[in-house]
Order: sequence, then C-alpha cells, then structure tokens
Amino acid sequence: MNGSSTRRRHILIVGGGYVGMYTAYRLERKLRPHEATITVVDPNPCMTYQPFLAEAAAGSIDARHVVIPLRTVLKRARVVTAEVTSIDHDRRAAKLIPVEGQATEMRYDILVMAVGSVARTAPVPGLAEQAVGFHTVGEAIHLRNHVLSRLDVAASTDDLERRRRALTFLFVGGGYAGVEACAELEDMTRYAMRYYPELSPADMHWVLVDRAARILPEVSLTMSAYAARQLAERNLDLRLHTFVESVAGGVAVLSDGTHFETDAVVWTAGVAPHPLLVRTDLPLDGNGRLACHSDLRVIGADNAYSAGDCASVPDLSSSAEAGACCAPTAQHAVRQARTLARNITASLRSGELKAYRHADAGSVGSLGLHKGVAEVYGVRMRGILAWFLHRTYHVSRVPTFNRKVRIVADWTLALVFRREVVSLGRPQQPGRQWELLAGQLRMVPHDAPAGARAPAHERPR
Repeated sequence: MNGSSTRRRHILIVGGGYVGMYTAYRLERKLRPHEATITVVDPNPCMTYQPFLAEAAAGSIDARHVVIPLRTVLKRARVVTAEVTSIDHDRRAAKLIPVEGQATEMRYDILVMAVGSVARTAPVPGLAEQAVGFHTVGEAIHLRNHVLSRLDVAASTDDLERRRRALTFLFVGGGYAGVEACAELEDMTRYAMRYYPELSPADMHWVLVDRAARILPEVSLTMSAYAARQLAERNLDLRLHTFVESVAGGVAVLSDGTHFETDAVVWTAGVAPHPLLVRTDLPLDGNGRLACHSDLRVIGADNAYSAGDCASVPDLSSSAEAGACCAPTAQHAVRQARTLARNITASLRSGELKAYRHADAGSVGSLGLHKGVAEVYGVRMRGILAWFLHRTYHVSRVPTFNRKVRIVADWTLALVFRREVVSLGRPQQPGRQWELLAGQLRMVPHDAPAGARAPAHERPR
C-alpha cells in the first residue's frame, strides 16, 4: 500500500486473545490516527491470561484478576463483541453475528487472523455430558466450585461407594494445563480437608491420564521425571501410555483396563485449529493452520496476516530443526504480536517487513503451592525457587499495571490470611432456585387454603 494515500485503511483483527489484543495495542501506539482504523472482533469482551487459570481455580488469585477487558486496554480501537462466521478475503469481507441482532458483513483492507485454537477432543462416549474443559475463566470457576462441592457430598454421606465417587477426580492431558490444574486443585483440596473431620486426604483419588510416555513435554526429560515424582509423592495416580475409552454415566474406562466412578472429568488433551479457519478462502497447511511466511504474512493472500496458535510460522531459531514451525504457546503469541504490529505499520508506510525470530527463553510451571519446575536460558530449577520464578515471570507478562498490582495483592494477602475454600454453588444457573420456588407457587391455586401453600419462610422474598 502507498503510504501517501489519504484514505484511512481499515484493519480487522479477528480474535481478542494474546495476538489480537497485543497487536491492536501496539498498532495504536505505532500508527497515527489518519493512517488506519482498527477493529477487534471477538465473542468475549475480554482477554484471559491462561497461565494463571490454575491458580484462579485453586483460589490463589481472584478469577476477575486473570481477565483483561479489551475496552480498558484499547483506547483507539473499536471492540465488537461478535462471532465471525466466515471470511471472503478476495472480497475483503467478514460475516459476523453480534451478541444480539442480525448477522452483518464487515469490510476491511487488512486482515489479522488471531482466533487462536480450541480444545482438541475425541469421540469418547460420555465426554460431552461428563467432562469440562480448562480453557476459560468460567471453566476454572466452575471446576473450583465443583471440586469443593464434592467434599460436601462426601462428608454428608455414609455410603462408601458414593463417597469414593465424589472424591475421585480424573484429568486427561499431561501438558502444562492438565498438570497445573490437577496439582493446584489437589493442593487446594488437601488444605480444605482440615475443615472436614469426616474426611482424610487418603480418601481422595486423583488420576492424571496421558497417551505420551511422559508429562510436561515442554521441559527436559530430567525435569519431567522430577515433576512426575513430585505428583507421585502426593499420591496422584499417573497413568502414561494410556487413554480414556469412555466416561459415559460417570464411569471412567481406561485403555489399560481400569475403570472407576467419578463425578469430575477435566479434559486438557491438547489444542486443535479453530473451526473458523476452514470457513475462509485462506490457505491452510497439513495441520489445518494458516500457512504463513516468516514475516507473518499469510502465503498467497495479500494484506492478510496471522500469528499465534492458528498460524503455521517457520521457526527460525538456531535450535530448531529444518522445516520446523513455532509451537502454539503464549510465549510465541505475545512475541509474534510485536513483530506483526511492526510489519503492518511498515506495510502501510511502504517499509521493509521483518521476519519473526525467537530466542527461546525456556518455560516455567507450577506444581501447586511452593512447588514448580523451570528451565530458563538453559538453567534448570525446581521446587520453591522454580515456583517463585513461575509467578514472577507471568506477573510480569500480565497486561496492565492494574492487573499486576491486584494479582500481587492476592498473593500478599494469602501470606497473612487463610485460604478461601468455599464453593459458590452453580453460578451458571443463578435463577434455578427461583424457578423452582416460582413453579411451586404456580401449582397452588390462589384460593387454596393457607395450609396448602408453601410456608412463609420458603417463599421467595
């Protein structure tokens, strides 16, 4: 594009996650108002900082503090809360459905595909009915409430089979998401047991299943083995080379022949390309992701860019194998967004585009309170030092100073006060009790004797 053109270009960013939000934020800082308008479209009005989801689920961080409202960060961009259903890049048109109202079409000049990925599922009987994912803050809150509610169920029954089912938790997936969620929630539940004299930590059965030969493939074999030992010492049942065949009816059936009843199934078995990608006219690679050049331009599509989980970007780091692509991690997404914003700005000003090159900083992960693993620039750490580094690194990456302070405040207060271990019930159905009460009143005729009506203390107020 000619930088001398007086017409402002319209940049459409599809997705408000790491890539979408950071790209829009940096474009706001780089572009002058007359150069372009920026629109960010996402079904959710906020970005979730997923590395802290496990701590939010365990109550170490207030769940509100791991989400960043897009409108508070993006001052000049227009944020549209809607779902993009298809894209015709030849026409420079995207079809979207807003939260309320009719479907509409949005035209653009430059497209940024930043839809990320979705949970990778499998045709497992009962999965849709019994399992919950671990990708959003809503799922983290639901899981926390559900796990704590199982303690109430177990403590309130003398049926040993019912108690065993309530205290059995199955996690599928041995990557960071599955291991951190399982470890943090086990740590929280073990702490909560002090308030349940009827129960003992030995009553709990935590099962972590993965098809691979080891957990945490993001770290070295040594650190993976250390993490496995740490989990085993806490009596977590680690099943490797194993997959789930069925969870129908709350009965988990594993490929090794094991079967047991459970009220909690958490699915974190990797990610898959976003379904929107097949509803575009943009080229995909063999894995279903957008095929991109190293400068983040979509191959064969003018003025189309992509990054993050939905993009297949060549890995130009010195340690990468020939033909390798960047892994779908938050670390890549944030750094690619920086290069993406720079290249879009350069294209508007007829400048030179820059290839994305990444020097791997390593990885950090939590195994519960005061326990972790870390490999940073080739240095391996474990235990409390790795756990502290995990927190320090991720709080430095959380967008906005406001969120950083709130998260540090949560951690500081946790040093002084006891951990909150209360279930808030089912926030997904806040009106359920009211519906039941209102239904009971509708069934009673207005002229019925007073004794036939619900007692005053049971009526809605």
